[in-house]
This record gives sequence, structure tokens and C-alpha cells, in this order.
Amino acid sequence: MSVSEQDVLKALRAVKDPDLHQDIVTLGFIKNMKIDGGKVDFDIEMTTPACPVKDLFKSQAAAEVKKVSGVTEVEVRMTSNVRQAPTGIKNLNMPTVKNLIAVASGKGGVGKSTVSANLALALAKAGASVGLMDADVYGPSIPRMLGVLGQQPETDPLSKKMVPFEKHGIKFMSVGMLQQESDTALIWRGPMASKLVQQFLGGVEWGALDYLLIDLPPGTGDIQLTLTQSVPLAGAVIVTTPQDVARTITQKGLRMFQQLQVPIIGVVENMSGFVCEHCHQVTPIFKKGGGRKMAEELAVPFLGEIPLEQVIAADGDYGVPTVAAHPDSASGRAYDGIARQMASQLSIINAATAQVSSRPKEVNTQDPQVTVITWDDGKVVRYPNRYLRSMCPCAQCVNEVTGERMVRLESIDPEVRILSVAPVGRYALHFQWSDGHGTGLYSFETLRKLGE
Repeated sequence: MSVSEQDVLKALRAVKDPDLHQDIVTLGFIKNMKIDGGKVDFDIEMTTPACPVKDLFKSQAAAEVKKVSGVTEVEVRMTSNVRQAPTGIKNLNMPTVKNLIAVASGKGGVGKSTVSANLALALAKAGASVGLMDADVYGPSIPRMLGVLGQQPETDPLSKKMVPFEKHGIKFMSVGMLQQESDTALIWRGPMASKLVQQFLGGVEWGALDYLLIDLPPGTGDIQLTLTQSVPLAGAVIVTTPQDVARTITQKGLRMFQQLQVPIIGVVENMSGFVCEHCHQVTPIFKKGGGRKMAEELAVPFLGEIPLEQVIAADGDYGVPTVAAHPDSASGRAYDGIARQMASQLSIINAATAQVSSRPKEVNTQDPQVTVITWDDGKVVRYPNRYLRSMCPCAQCVNEVTGERMVRLESIDPEVRILSVAPVGRYALHFQWSDGHGTGLYSFETLRKLGE
């Protein structure tokens, strides 16, 4: 009995992406299918080599195809093709870089540079082409962490751009490489620092990269604003430590990116607890759960926790980040997991953004009964607040398996209103309601359909 491609694709529709909520056939992941008698082989092309469910996809796909009548052998190859961030703005400065990711924190001393370096290495280890740009012009630490000190960058003779350094499988550039002496203090005003960042964006021969991580200085100043105005960021990763004072300050940095329409990829909690090198137990020195709490409050993804280990500081001083020096340590495993979650969340953001055809230009919540949204194509829609609240798409209001709505219009307070509105990247809005509800993300597509 001959096996048809149609039967195989039908079987593969049973394999669904848990994040994108569609089957791998509809998503276009199946490539290069060949059928020879009862033997079937094909590629599953993921949107990132760091996909956290890659092995699960492979086993599920093979199991489903084996169920097809006439199939005697199945070979599944896992490949990847990182998608370009659909920002709607052409990246003229860095056209060959697919995704620019800001790594930021409103507060210094949270280990942001250490996180940046290790996440870059973890993505590269998974098979992605990765760059790291040290934009912390006042305290550049990446050269020491990567073990490259006292070297000056060369200039490409054709493009006249600086050639980035390469080490541990990643390309990188830092203002620390431009200083004559590593301990020289940089006393620069904001415009000068911003100009240097622009030079790193347009004046470095980065080449083709899947991801370029940009390690930002603490705060919400000129450099952050210059970055968001100079290139279309695919998203931002926010680093914090567990204690309330760090979380409160870091939260301001997160809000800045939201106001600038930069998607929040997620929150990382660094120094979540000290790992004893003898008994391997974890002690929460700075409390615990501050990063997760901030992510829940602001309705953004929580990417994970990184414990505090002695090897992290030693590895950074030695010039070999923990992901390379001690990959099996608790922190090394944590960096790997967070890098995969980061890549996965970015794929979700890119997929959702690609579907957007119209965006809200203004959201007016002054009327206690009605929310008015003016769209960028000029259309003005009035949404009764009670109705808008009843159509919340979150898991508490809609059964994720059956799609049944579990909240009825008549159960909603007639006086309910929106207390605050926050953009979620370039594809959704987050509403905080007066009845305490605030877990739903209303995609632009959903809002437009509700208005119709």
C-alpha cells in the first residue's frame, strides 16, 4: 500500500506548538518531505535552534507518522530558521541582523552584564549565530568577562567599519576595547555616549546574525532612548534581583520600554539564592520570588531564576562565562533554560506581530462606561466597558481546551472600568480592571474583531 503525502501531513496536524497554539503543518514547519515506499523522512524547521520543545516535537511527529497505514520507517530531522523580527520599521543600520534584543535593568548591580554574556553563549551553543554589544559605556565589563583585554578592533578595508571580536562562538564589541587603558574613567555627557552607541550600531561589521544582545547601562536615560530611536528592537529582557527595592526600580525600566512600544520578552531574576558548594542547598539571601512577582503584576513572561554561585564570579574574572566553563552547574543549567525560554517568547512575539494589520493609535478611558479606541487607519470604535471585560481572552475567562467562555456578561459589574492600559509589544494591550482582574492580553486582532 502506497503512502501519500496528504496522509502524512494529516497525521502531523496532531502535533501542536504549545506557544503558538497551531499545528506544525499550518505553521509551515514541515520541509523537504520524501516518501519512498513505506519510508518517510522530512525536516521540522523551527523558528529558533534554542526551541525548548524541540525534542518533544521530534518524538511526537515520528509517533504520529508511524500510525499512518503503510509506513514502515520514519526519519525526522530538526532544523531551524530564525525569523526576522517584523517590527514594521526597516533596519537600515544593521540589515543583516534578524533580532536585536536589549538586556536592561533600571538598577545597577543586578548582574545584567553577566546575564547578557551567558545568555549570548547559551544561544550560540544551541546553534544560533549571536552577537553581543556592550553599550554600558560607563562601566564596560564584557571584555573582561570574555577574556579579551588590551586589544584594539581592526577596520574592514572595504566597508571601513570596525570588525567585531570573536570568542566562545559569539561576536562582540565594547567601548572597553576602544580605551587605551582598561582602568581609564570615561567622563562623557549623554550626547557623546549616545553617539558612541550609534557608532556601534552602524559602524560595526556585524555580518549575518540571528540575535544581537545589547547590554545596556542601568537606568532610563539617553542611551536607552537613542537605542530605541536608532534601530527597531525585537524586544527587551529585564534583569532584576529578588528584593523589593531592586524590583521597584527595575520596574521603571520595564515601563519605559513599554511606553516606547518595545515588546517585553520577559523578566529574569538573578541572584535568586546562594548555592552552597558543599551541601548544594539554596539559601534565599535577598528574599525570593521578586522577579516572578513583578512579571505577574505587569502581565509579562517570567523567564526564570539564576542562583548565586561562587563559580559565576570566578568564571567572569577568568574570562570564560559559566555557560562555557561550568555548563552543568546550577547556574549554567539556569542560563541554558532561560535562553531557550527567551528565544521561544521572541518567536511568539514575532508571530503575533506578523499578523497585525492595524494598530491602536489612541486609547481613551475617560468615560466610565465606554472605552474609545482610535485606530491607525482612522477608524474610531466605542467599546462598552462591561462588554469588553466579559470578552477577556485569558485562561481564567476562557477554557483553553474547549474554547468555552466561562465569564458571562450578566456576571460583570455594570460599573466596571479600565484603571490602566499598557501596550504589550506591537501586538496587544493589557487592561487592569476596577474589579481586580488583569491577566488578559487583548491582541489588536481581537480588539478589531470585537469592534466589528
